[in-house]
Amino acid sequence: MVTGNRRTRWRSRLFAPIDGASLAVFRMCFGGIMLYEMLAFLFSGDVYWHFVAPQFHFYYPGFSWVKPWPGWGMTVHFWVLAVLAALVMVGLWYRVSIALFCIGWTYVFLLEATEYLNHFYLICLISFLLIFIPAHQVWSVDAWRRKRDPFVPVWSLWLLRAQLGIVYFYAGVAKINPDWFRGEPLRSWMTELTHRPILGALLHEEWMVMLFVYGGLMLDLFITPLLLWRRTRPVAFVAVSVFHLTNATVFGIGIFPWMMLTTTFLFLEPGWPRRLVARPAAAAVPAAFPYRPRTVQLLAIYLALQILLPLRHFLYPGEVSWTEEGHKFSWHMKLRQKEATAKFWATDRLTGRTWLVAPEDYITLRQYVRMSTRPELILQFAHHIAEDEARHGRGEVAVRAEVVASLNSHPPQALIDSNVNLVAQTDSWRPAAWIVPLKE
Repeated sequence: MVTGNRRTRWRSRLFAPIDGASLAVFRMCFGGIMLYEMLAFLFSGDVYWHFVAPQFHFYYPGFSWVKPWPGWGMTVHFWVLAVLAALVMVGLWYRVSIALFCIGWTYVFLLEATEYLNHFYLICLISFLLIFIPAHQVWSVDAWRRKRDPFVPVWSLWLLRAQLGIVYFYAGVAKINPDWFRGEPLRSWMTELTHRPILGALLHEEWMVMLFVYGGLMLDLFITPLLLWRRTRPVAFVAVSVFHLTNATVFGIGIFPWMMLTTTFLFLEPGWPRRLVARPAAAAVPAAFPYRPRTVQLLAIYLALQILLPLRHFLYPGEVSWTEEGHKFSWHMKLRQKEATAKFWATDRLTGRTWLVAPEDYITLRQYVRMSTRPELILQFAHHIAEDEARHGRGEVAVRAEVVASLNSHPPQALIDSNVNLVAQTDSWRPAAWIVPLKE
């Protein structure tokens, strides 16, 4: 009987009504930041240089079929994304707009694996979740056109909180490694940023480096529970705000700190925006929303995936920042400074002739810089070279790569075995034996 009562209370809490004002503000902020980002892509020329100029696009496993639009298609695509972001911001045709934005942005994300950034992936996840979250119940054109109750089920707010908590926690866990505790790569980055305003003159000081090291670690690990607990919320809110504003000012890492700063407001009381405008919710608080077991099941599956996926790198031997196996989608942020030079040699197995391949004949400099540090992309490029040679009548071509890399100021060493014919290697989920382990 006690178990049944607990289950009933849990269900009622999960589907209890809360004010949708907090979600409305987040919807507006998210749409506004996405609008800014799409316009930044368009007016900076990044749409062309990232998605149109490259002759070859590196892909995610299973998504080699995703190709860019021809001609002006990519420019039109980003203009459409900008319009959709604006519609999400104002809450017009919200469900359709956020669904199309999610699909359109995920397509962009999958186009080029060298462009992977954690916040690009987070945009995919948040836009996906917003499809199912009624963030348009309050302060939206949809709500103005058709009167809606300003209440949403509590799970819709806690789902976003859980997603953000996962991001913070795993970012903290990833920092528990020897390089981070000795101050790398932060020390190397900070000494190059002494020209930055406000903190620039202090960035070369060792105490400042250690403050960033341990402050960042502690904040990532504990900020979520501190924001959730009412007693510690004010201090935690100030701390995380300073953290993101510092990242934006010092490191200049695009929209990520601003996007994370706006998510912090989700941890406040759901009706906090109404205190600013002094307008309480007009409608009376309704009874709990109907319990939907399918919703609970889908929430459990989604959160289980988000919890398990970042753990997969523990299945691989070696340092993940070196091998890159399991690095993506694991919230490893600001943990590595990796530099490499890569030379590719092709050998016609029928004639025995060997020649040096010029990467610039196939990929852009930006692609080369990122590809040369990531073994899975090096393998893709080797296969692409062989396929191109086959199109020119040389079907039996072996490709070797001489790659020397340095991770977080460690001495340079070989990243992969230069004696291995990469064409004979397959892209697999298993550990790659041709990656040379990090010596230190």
